[in-house]
Amino acid sequence: MFREIEETLYTAVLSDALDEIGHHNCAMRERMRPINLNTRFAGWARTIQFQDMHYISDDPYHLEIEAMDSILPGEVVVVSTYESVRNAPWGELLSTAAIARGSRGAVVDGLIRDVRTIQNLGFQIFASGIKPVDSRGRGQVIDYNVPVECAGVLVKPGDLVVADYDGVVVVPLEVVGSVLQKARAKVSMENKSRAELKNGAYLADVYAKYGVL
Repeated sequence: MFREIEETLYTAVLSDALDEIGHHNCAMRERMRPINLNTRFAGWARTIQFQDMHYISDDPYHLEIEAMDSILPGEVVVVSTYESVRNAPWGELLSTAAIARGSRGAVVDGLIRDVRTIQNLGFQIFASGIKPVDSRGRGQVIDYNVPVECAGVLVKPGDLVVADYDGVVVVPLEVVGSVLQKARAKVSMENKSRAELKNGAYLADVYAKYGVL
């Protein structure tokens, strides 16, 4: 399923399909960017909630380790930091752990580090920025596998997360079937429209025929 989504669909058409059924706030903020141009992934959401800290707690990594070890194959790790710029909670070791658990990618609405190494690992990730500082004493996980707000979008565990160079779209689990059906239909119409436009047809005629733009 995920491979088919990655190869035949894309975030723009999924966003359009979500709009059709009244879900208008499913695309994450525009500052969320991939570390590789060819980044493209899809999977079920595994959520993690970070919170800023101003002291070092007794066991700052306890829930973070639990959360990472709970990842299942086919999941996308969605990390909410409340859009913090105090620390970079994701780096090389979390990427390595996620790969070992079968994760298809990660989305962090904060900062990351160890970017060159993550690129070399081939792990796909979106984030809002890069900074070399550790999370210890600056932030820590307070919960996981719970609903979170990530880059302006509510994400619940098990929602479908799709990412490509245009951004990140979240499809609520309860509408995945209808959204994928609408998205596939629109891709078909777009392909037909493109072919006719390349052959010299007027945009007005093509739009009147297929109704997509």
